[in-house]
Amino acid sequence: MKVLLVITGLGVGGAEHMVIGLANQLIHAGHQVDIAYLKGQPQLYINPKIKLIHLGLDHAFTLPRAVKRLRQHIKHGQYDVVHAHLFHAILISRAVRWLEHFYLISTAHSKAIGGQARAWLYRLTDHLSDLNTNVSHEATAHFIAEQAFSAGQSTTVVNGIDTTHFCFSEQQRVAMRTQYNIGSAPVVIAIGRFNAAKDYPNLLRAFAEVKCTHHDAQLYIIGDGELRAEIEQLVIQLELSGTVFLMGIQHNITEWLCMADLLVLSSAWEGFGLVVAEAMSCERMVVATDCGGVKEVMGNLDFLVPPQQSQALAAKINHALQLPKDERLAIGKRNRLHIQTHYSAEAALQQWLGHYQYAIQQNVSRT
Repeated sequence: MKVLLVITGLGVGGAEHMVIGLANQLIHAGHQVDIAYLKGQPQLYINPKIKLIHLGLDHAFTLPRAVKRLRQHIKHGQYDVVHAHLFHAILISRAVRWLEHFYLISTAHSKAIGGQARAWLYRLTDHLSDLNTNVSHEATAHFIAEQAFSAGQSTTVVNGIDTTHFCFSEQQRVAMRTQYNIGSAPVVIAIGRFNAAKDYPNLLRAFAEVKCTHHDAQLYIIGDGELRAEIEQLVIQLELSGTVFLMGIQHNITEWLCMADLLVLSSAWEGFGLVVAEAMSCERMVVATDCGGVKEVMGNLDFLVPPQQSQALAAKINHALQLPKDERLAIGKRNRLHIQTHYSAEAALQQWLGHYQYAIQQNVSRT
């Protein structure tokens, strides 16, 4: 089959990783995949077998050009299904769907709709989408409750994890700790874009309290974004320089996870919490805020805390770091088994293929 994936950009976020991972799986299964993106430059490795289409949405006034380009590619591409991800890509794809006949899947990646204006636009254009999906049951239910998605044509498809890639390696752990001269110090890691959703101030305030108990603990934050300068300033204000390290964008995430003892997700809101599943697949312990579908991914509530409560987050981090080594290892083993059982990449692929095959059947019935 031939699939067009449409996404707002190809940066380093969870949605972008998921789309590229899905594209790679489809290519490996013998299908043809194109990716159309609205703006920016790709920051992730793209399989050369995947055709990239830049739609050129640089400013608001270039919107008609982006719609025209997408319409031309869809009109002449002979795609079996068009699969749009994230708000702007969904809206533009729905605009083209009003002009052309094709099967459209719209996938949101968060419980956060983005305000009343976006909810209204989702609602107004809902009839132009053949299927709506979100990445957690809680997120899907929220979109339906807010009437951003219609119940009759909406479902949940969770993100799949490549557990052969995200797996623990003692060799990688030793190598990374040697490279950064860490020794046996407890290492906490956080991964994600520097934006309001990730709420790194919450994490930094919690870690400032953790340092009172675990004096040698270190925090590494992987990512970048528009709030980096504010985070850098807060590190200084909390006197965490030398123990908190902002590492920017890194592409060897598995190695970083192996190096760490604990992943912390401090988000104010999430869709699925992809990095939580990746860390669990690497047999890492996870402490996270109870937002979006994170508790679905984790499978238990022992290491969940309410969002935006730094003291509760600090207490849970302290608890996790104080556990005996054998107990931490056992939790890590259970975490990996949970991801292998419920969130494998192959299971997610089969769900998407089922939806794509249905699209082909619908296309045939329309002709």
